[in-house]
Formats: sequence, structure tokens, C-alpha cells
Amino acid sequence: MKAYWEAFRSVFGVFLKHGRRVRRTKFFVVFSLLPVAVSLIIRVNELLAGRAARDGSYLFTNVIMVFYLQMIVLLLALFYGTSVCSEEIEGRTLPYLATRPLARSAVLLGKYAAYTLITVGMAAMSLVLSFVVLEYDRLLEPAADLAFLRYLGVLTLGLIVYGALFTLLGTALKRSVFFGLLFSFGWENIIQYFPGSTQRLAVAHYLKSFLPMPETGRFAFLTFRLEPTPPGLALLILGLMTAVFLALAGLVFSKKEYLFED
Repeated sequence: MKAYWEAFRSVFGVFLKHGRRVRRTKFFVVFSLLPVAVSLIIRVNELLAGRAARDGSYLFTNVIMVFYLQMIVLLLALFYGTSVCSEEIEGRTLPYLATRPLARSAVLLGKYAAYTLITVGMAAMSLVLSFVVLEYDRLLEPAADLAFLRYLGVLTLGLIVYGALFTLLGTALKRSVFFGLLFSFGWENIIQYFPGSTQRLAVAHYLKSFLPMPETGRFAFLTFRLEPTPPGLALLILGLMTAVFLALAGLVFSKKEYLFED
């Protein structure tokens, strides 16, 4: 167990440094700032039009969080999760890892942890900036700060769970990005709005169960038709999902023989 932990820490440290420097990260840092740009456009447009500023809390919840939960989180988790395995195959570096005295599952989990931390950092930076732009007048209010921490926690949970799922896809399927996109913008973005128990087949349902329900008479796109699961149960289910996805990914990565294409 000590050797396994040491292998995990070594891989985590190496790929945390590597992941911060690659071109992909520079692209996704810019991409993750899209909600910040939307926030700025909203505020600048209000200023130029001479209109009274709209409720920042309402805009943050009903406009900006849609970007994060239904696009930013999914794409960050998809491209980093699938790359945990695929970049070793495409770069033909897997044989070098296999010949070292490191458990393959420790390599996989170390890379997953490093890449998840990188994506959480990008999402957190973007969320902070969006919050400051839209709720600058409420920054010192405890209620607003607690709401922000709740949203940050939801995004972090989303990146952890989706990252584990897409890591599994990356180890098991050749065209994992394609299937990941089908899942993300097909199944996941549709089934969560079905009424009844069907919506519980989406990861997003359990993430949205932590969000505050809108006041009576106010429409909130993220919580439309939502029949939330109790937060404690939702957290347990998300934790079990993550554990199962990572266990399966580690098993596949350890046992599967990967073929390199010319």
C-alpha cells in the first residue's frame, strides 16, 4: 500500500506540472472565461443603455450557471478525463510507463487527480470573476458568499464525477471523445429535464439537487422540472459513482492491451 501511495504521489506531481504547461490548458483557460465575458457584456450593455442594473444574483443563477453546468464543466471533464489514457496511447508513452515499477491503476489515478485539480482551478478562477462582475454590490454579504461557495462546490463535484466517467470512457473506448460528446450534449442535457424518476439517470440531476430552488413564480432554467434528491443522498450517490467509475477505469487500464495505430 505504501508503494502504491508513493507511485500515486509521484505520478500526480509529474502530471500536475505537465498539465499546467501544455497548449491544451492554455486553450481551456481562455475557454473557461466565456461566462466571464458574457457577464461583462451584460453589465457593459446595461451601462451603455443607461438602464438600471438587473439583479446580479438572478443573472448569476439563471444565466451564468447554465454555462458552467451544461457546457464548461462537461467539456473540461471530457477532454481532460479521456486524455488520461488516450494521450499515453497517442504519444506512444504507455510502454515506458508499463515497464516502470508502478501499478498501472496508480498511474491512472494519479493522472486523474492531477487533471481534475487543474480543471477545478480553471473553473474556480472563472466562477470567481463571474461572481465579482455580476454581484459586485453584494460581495460582503454572507448570504451571497455562501451561495457562491455552494455553486463552487457543485462545479467541483461535477468535475470530479464527470472526470471519473470520462476517464473510464478513455480507457475502454477508442473514440471516447465522440461518445463523450454524445453523452454530454445528448443524454445528459436532455434526460435531466424529464419529469419523475427518469431524471435520476443523469449525473446533472444530483448536482442540481444542491442548488437553491427558485422563489415562487420565478423561472429558473437549471431547476426546471427538477424533483431534487435530498442533498445527503445525492452526495452519497455521486461518491459511489466516482468510486465505481475509477475502479472500473483502473481495472480496464491494468488489464487491457492497447494497440498503437500507424
